[in-house]
Amino acid sequence: MAIITISRQLASLGDETANELAKLLDYRFVDKLSLEERIKSYGVEGRKLEKYDERKPSFFASLSQDRDDYLHYLKTAMLTEAGEGSCVFIGRGATAVFKRIPGVLSVFLVAPMDIRCERVKSYFHCDDKRARQIIDQSDHDRIGFHRYFFDIDWEDPSNYHITLNTGNLHPALAAGIIKELRDRALASDTESQSVARLKEMTLGQQIIHHVLYEKELPIHFLEAVVSGGNVVLYGVANSQTLVEAAVSAAKEFAGVAGVQTEIQVVQEYSVMP
Repeated sequence: MAIITISRQLASLGDETANELAKLLDYRFVDKLSLEERIKSYGVEGRKLEKYDERKPSFFASLSQDRDDYLHYLKTAMLTEAGEGSCVFIGRGATAVFKRIPGVLSVFLVAPMDIRCERVKSYFHCDDKRARQIIDQSDHDRIGFHRYFFDIDWEDPSNYHITLNTGNLHPALAAGIIKELRDRALASDTESQSVARLKEMTLGQQIIHHVLYEKELPIHFLEAVVSGGNVVLYGVANSQTLVEAAVSAAKEFAGVAGVQTEIQVVQEYSVMP
């Protein structure tokens, strides 16, 4: 099992490069459409995806339960896709979601502004001014999306293993460079570590789903961190009774050796429906 995540500026040949890489490695290509179909299969409405997809939510949207639902099902869909075998993810915060898994290779694709403008003009059949507006809005949205949902600087190269300038790189050549890096940088003994960590993250996500959507316990910003069979719950609740119920729900899963809680109790805390 191997995972490669690709973040990209608009008009940096991200989809083309990811497609070439997936074919070169015989990995599954997981893009926006793949994740949307997976998330919709969970019963999430398309309007929720449109509201939050790779953009920072508005003030009122940020207070909505829809935001929590979107992030939960996005992570669930990504972990499910990864669990089905080696894949190339593009966008949607995959770099942040998988950053704690050993052996994940993260790539950032960029291109000079003048080349990006020419590509956007050709694609959208627009003038220079409109092309620059489209690019600026896309960059603004992706910066806000990553900062809001994952608290990372999308443009910071230290978040990635490699940054490639695709201004003059054909997607096939860029894919070849990424493959070469994968072959040289990823140790053979990381696969078992990757599989183990992915299983822990998937169990954590299953616990969150059980607590929030099956038990319907209103624990806000719930996170479940699993390590070696031990679970630590984080979040905000308005009573100790809810905290205890969440702990009991987490203990229902096979393989859970113990549950600790760091859930904060804040009376009268609520989120807009």
